[in-house]
Amino acid sequence: MLTEPVTTTATYSFLSLGDSYTIGESVDAADRWSVQLAGMLRQDNSNVMNPDIIARTGWTTAELQDAIKAANNTKTYDLVSLLIGVNNQYRGQSVDRYRTEFRNLLQTAIRFAGNRPARVVVLSIPDWGKSPYANGRNQEQIANEIDVFNTTAQEECDKAGISFVDITPLTRQAAGDASQFANDGLHYSGRQMKQWAEKARPTVEAMLKR
Repeated sequence: MLTEPVTTTATYSFLSLGDSYTIGESVDAADRWSVQLAGMLRQDNSNVMNPDIIARTGWTTAELQDAIKAANNTKTYDLVSLLIGVNNQYRGQSVDRYRTEFRNLLQTAIRFAGNRPARVVVLSIPDWGKSPYANGRNQEQIANEIDVFNTTAQEECDKAGISFVDITPLTRQAAGDASQFANDGLHYSGRQMKQWAEKARPTVEAMLKR
């Protein structure tokens, strides 16, 4: 007797690491960029679970690493995202320090991904200098410093074989559009973070096929 073939859809686990831009400061949980990304991937028939999140507003690279250690999360994931560095820049920390700490975080992310660099994605640092909060500040200096931090991050991702998605131009295009920002005038709205998820979507879809 012939039977219908059984089709199974893999379920992918997801860990999202970062700071306020990952936890979605001042917006609903559903508006977080990585939660929106998971929803988009499910629409594309990739059964990605909503992410576990280790992130908090204000964290630098060192503080994220400390929090990861404190969480004692021993799971491995099918997909890991990382978005970190704006608070290093904001506090005036050196790029050399960022490079060292970011490199260590990449190795941590790789371990979470079951030692698969191809399952880790990094998003670039948004340019908060284009936010209403930054009015009256030296926006050109902020932009230049963000660019240096992002160049450093991309260099380290390239060395580690990790995908890097540049969302910084999207955050610069948001200047002057209140709908792109949360009510606090500093962080981003779900509408802006949806653009980040859409930018990361094809990269992550390709990653999940590896």
